[in-house]
Amino acid sequence: MTDTIDPKITAAPADAGSDQNVTRAPQPPAAVVRPPALKRRIPSVADLAPLMQFKKPEFSKTARLKRASTIWELRDMAKRRTPQAPFDYTDGAAEEEITLRRARQAFQDIEFRPGILRDVSRIDLRTDILGQESRLPFGIAPTGFTRMMQSEGEYAGSQAAEATGIPYTLSTMGTASIEDVAAAAPNGRNWFQLYLWTDRERSLGLIERAAKAGNDTLMVTVDTAVAGARLRDVRNGMTIPPALTLKTVVDASYRPAWWFNFLTHEPLTFASLSRYTGTVAELINSMFDPTLTYQDLDWLRETWKGKLVVKGIQTVEDARQVVDHGADGIVLSNHGGRQLDRAPIPFHLLPEVTTGLASDNSKAAVMLDTGIMSGADIVAALALGADFALIGRAYLYGLMAGGRPGVDRAIQILEKDMTRTMALLGVSKVSDLNPDHVRLLQR
Repeated sequence: MTDTIDPKITAAPADAGSDQNVTRAPQPPAAVVRPPALKRRIPSVADLAPLMQFKKPEFSKTARLKRASTIWELRDMAKRRTPQAPFDYTDGAAEEEITLRRARQAFQDIEFRPGILRDVSRIDLRTDILGQESRLPFGIAPTGFTRMMQSEGEYAGSQAAEATGIPYTLSTMGTASIEDVAAAAPNGRNWFQLYLWTDRERSLGLIERAAKAGNDTLMVTVDTAVAGARLRDVRNGMTIPPALTLKTVVDASYRPAWWFNFLTHEPLTFASLSRYTGTVAELINSMFDPTLTYQDLDWLRETWKGKLVVKGIQTVEDARQVVDHGADGIVLSNHGGRQLDRAPIPFHLLPEVTTGLASDNSKAAVMLDTGIMSGADIVAALALGADFALIGRAYLYGLMAGGRPGVDRAIQILEKDMTRTMALLGVSKVSDLNPDHVRLLQR
């Protein structure tokens, strides 16, 4: 007789001593115990009160600027508040604007490589540049026609730099004079940017004025033999001073604050030049010298007794050459993409240039500009070998967004970005940044 096992039998008794496979019947699920916090209930007034603290709307300039967390957000504000022609003069570049896009993309195409278990409770952003300390490792680049962007112009930039403890560079094409900027920021570290003209006597006059006003650094720009094709300016009919056409009047109708400031302050002129009327390109082509050679740089070195920086370096060989001819520093720059489209990208040049100068045992300072839109961009440049960075558009967006407070906000954003980025990298001071902290990604 064969024994059968009822499949409903769950298991053999504990003392059965059998290894038989026994089918077990499914057990009913255990009762789910719901945590008290997940039991539904009607909320009390006391529960709702903390959630209903409505903040009073703030419409002041300070509150508006404080809401900007990035330079891109300042740019958006600037675009809303500034007529198209001056905004495009700042925002645009040459021809198809390929160089500018590539420069910004270059900073995006990196990978940070952080270190862990480092003490980053205090981040020190100070650095030495050209023999003096700067509280932050960047300064304000030379920008032309600055009071056209916003009426405070160079005064806002120089005073913000003075308050922060960073250098400010006044352009030959500035709309405030060397003397007025020195008076507006008497305790600031003021540099002067020079375009050499065909009229050397006028150039010499500017150099003497810069020295007398206390500028410790002369920055000569060498990438403007002729004007670049800045097509936005051409399409906008950009002239100096801005012309009141039907288009500009319509454009002004929803940007009244800009026009009110423009029309109620001193007329826009080139403070370092004679009064000029015409297009930007016509001015550059008529005044700047396309015959410059290294002999002119030698003349500058003999004439200027302070620090001499050459801006517009785009090859390793040129970097070496200008240092051999007496430059104390160089700026890797393609003029913000505003001259030769498809020009080399300063950030890409950094490793080659620093290696090349190091092999010559050069102590020249290596700076760069173009494409910088965040403090992380500056940290990446410092890690790859730059001694210092210069910001142009980034501070001008702040200026257009809110005058001097807007420039202050742009600097604050960059400083906060840098502090956070360095802490996350495990780096507490600028001098500890090195190429191991950054990897260039291949596209």
